[in-house]
Amino acid sequence: MMLEVNNAERIDCHATTTPVLVGGIVLASLTEAIAGTALSLARNDMIGDVHATPDEFAWLDVGYTALKLIAFMAAPCLMSRIEARALVVGATLVMGAASGIAAATTHLNVLIAIRAVQGFSGGILLVVGQAMIFLAYPRARQPLLQALFAMGAVVAPTTIAPAFQGSLLDGQSWTWIFLSITPLALMASGLLMLVQMPFFDAMKVPILYDWIGLCLISAALLCLTYVLTQGARWDWLGEPLVRWLTAIGITALSIFLVQQKFTRGSGLLDFALFASKEFSFAFIVSFLAGAALFGSAFLIPAFTVSVLAFTSTDAGQLLLPSGVLFIGTLLIAAFAIQVCKVPPLITVPFGIVMIMMAMWMLSGSTGESGADDMMPAILLRGMGLGFLFLSITMIAFNDLPPCHLGAGIGLFNAGRQLGGLLGVAALQTMINHHVASNAAVLRTYIVAGDPMVSKRLTATAAMLSSKGTDAMAAGDVAVKLLGRTIVHQSTVMAFDMAFIAVALLFVVAAPAMIAVKIGLSRHRTQPPPTTTNLKHPP
Repeated sequence: MMLEVNNAERIDCHATTTPVLVGGIVLASLTEAIAGTALSLARNDMIGDVHATPDEFAWLDVGYTALKLIAFMAAPCLMSRIEARALVVGATLVMGAASGIAAATTHLNVLIAIRAVQGFSGGILLVVGQAMIFLAYPRARQPLLQALFAMGAVVAPTTIAPAFQGSLLDGQSWTWIFLSITPLALMASGLLMLVQMPFFDAMKVPILYDWIGLCLISAALLCLTYVLTQGARWDWLGEPLVRWLTAIGITALSIFLVQQKFTRGSGLLDFALFASKEFSFAFIVSFLAGAALFGSAFLIPAFTVSVLAFTSTDAGQLLLPSGVLFIGTLLIAAFAIQVCKVPPLITVPFGIVMIMMAMWMLSGSTGESGADDMMPAILLRGMGLGFLFLSITMIAFNDLPPCHLGAGIGLFNAGRQLGGLLGVAALQTMINHHVASNAAVLRTYIVAGDPMVSKRLTATAAMLSSKGTDAMAAGDVAVKLLGRTIVHQSTVMAFDMAFIAVALLFVVAAPAMIAVKIGLSRHRTQPPPTTTNLKHPP
C-alpha cells in the first residue's frame, strides 16, 4: 500500500524547497513544450534538410505523439518501481540528450527514433512531475502550485514556444530549437537533484507489469495516432491503409478495455478513478477543452502563415500576448480557489464563454486582416483558457487519494491529448473540404464574357504590361492571378468556418456537460478507495 504524509509534515519539512522543486518541474515541462511543438513552425525548414517526402516526414509527428500517449498510460507503473524524483530527472536528461542528437543529425530514421524517445520521456516527466507536486504539498496549496505547473505544461506549448521557435527559425535554423532544450534539461535536472524528498520512497511499491495491456494500448494508440494525424491527407477511409489502421486500432482498444476489466485494479487502466464523479466530469471536460486548445492553437498560426503570409516570427509572436493573459487568469483563478475558497466549477463557464466569443470574433477575419485586427480575440482566448484549465485540473484531482494520482493524471492527460488530435483532424478535414467547395462555387461566377470579369482581367493585364510583362503573356498571367485570388478567398472562407466550428463546439457541448454533471450528481458515487489492489511481483 502507498503511504501518505500528512499536511503538517509536508509543510514543516519541505516549505523551503518549494521554489526549487516547483521550478525544476516547470523547467522540465518546458523541455517537453519546446520539443512537442518543434515541428509546428520548423516543418518546412526541416523537410528539405532531411530529404524526406511529406509522408516520410509525418512519422516524426506520429512517433512523438503516440509514444507520449503510451507514456501517459505507463507512467503510474513506473512510479511504483522507481523513485519519483529519479524518474523525472532521468526522463528530463533523456529529453535533453535526445534533443542534442536531433540537432546534430539530418538522417530521417535517426530523427524518427529520437522523436519517439522524446515523446515517451516527455509524457513521463509531465505525469510524474505533476504527481510530485500533488504529493509533496497539502491540497490547500495546490491551486497556486498547479497554476505554476500549467505555465510550463499548457501555456508554454500554446503561446510562448511558437514565439521562441519563430525567432530562432528566422534568425538561425531549426537545429537551434532542439539545441535550446539541452541546457533547460540540465538546469531542471540540477534543481531537482538538490531537493530531498524522502517520503517519495513510500510510493515505490512494485506492482505486476501488465505487459499484455501495454502491448494492446500501444498498438491502439500508434494506429489511432497515425489515423488522426494523417487521415485528412488521405481522405480518411477512402485509403486502404487508413481503413486497416482504424480497424486495428479500434479492435486493440476494445480488447484492451475488456482485458483491463478482468485485471481488477492491477492493470494499466484504473477503473476506480471513475467512482469519483468529480474526476469523471473533469475527464469529459478535458477531452472537449483539449479539442478547443489544440484546435485553436492549430488554426491561428495556420491562418496567419498560409493566408496572411506572416513570417514564422510574426506568427509566433502573435500568440505571445495571449500567454501573458493566460498566465494572469491562471493566477486569478488560483487566488479565487485557494484564498477566496471559490469552488473550481464556478470559473469553468467564464472560460467557455470567453473561448466561444474569441472564436466567433476570429471568424470575421479576412485576407486583409492584420495582427491588430486579430489581437482582441486572441487575448480573449488566452483569458478563457486560463479560467478553464486550472479549474478542471482542481476538479479532477483535488479529491483523489495519493495512490490514484498517477493513474488519474496520466488518464486525464491522455484524454486531453486525444481530444486535441480529434479536434485538429476535424478542423483539417473541414478546411480541405471547404476550400474545394468554396472555390467551385466562386468559379461559377467567373463566366467568360461577363463585363465585371473582363474588366478585372483587362485591368490586371494592363498593370502587368506597365511593369514590363510581355503584352501577349500578360493576359495569361492575369487569368492565373484571378485563379489564385479565388483559391485565396476560398481559403479565407474555409478558415472562418473552422473558427465558427470551434465556437459551435461549446454551444453543443455546454448543455451536454451540464446534463452530465446533473446525471453524475444524482448518482451517489463514492470517491476512489484509499488503497489499491496492488500485487507484488513473484
